[in-house]
Amino acid sequence: MAIDYGTKRVGVAVTDPLQIIASGLDTVPNHELFEFLADYFQKEAVECVVVGDPQRSDGSASPIQHLIVGFMRKLKKTYPALKVVSYNEQFSSQRAKEALFASGIKKKKRREKALVDKVSAAIILQDYMEENIW
Repeated sequence: MAIDYGTKRVGVAVTDPLQIIASGLDTVPNHELFEFLADYFQKEAVECVVVGDPQRSDGSASPIQHLIVGFMRKLKKTYPALKVVSYNEQFSSQRAKEALFASGIKKKKRREKALVDKVSAAIILQDYMEENIW
């Protein structure tokens, strides 16, 4: 599972059991994230949660990095058996917008931030899998 953490919305993506391809699952309001995860974890087996780390071009921390670190600590404390890792998600939102454009989705739909967040999470997960699993 991958999470594109935001202060308002959180994009969530998952992979198939063979860990071949990542797919956007949902976009969840930030304040409902732990409830969503608890429900999902009851239904599905999850080995690892990859949390996007939005570093700046120069490698410095993003303005919300402290919130992401706090989220990861809470996630590890709530689910101690779950592997939780951060992954550099630099340019994932831009790549998501480009992928949506290339797919032929109409401009109005492409502007939906929730869709961009979900696709960004899928990109983060796919990149992580390509770098760490294969």
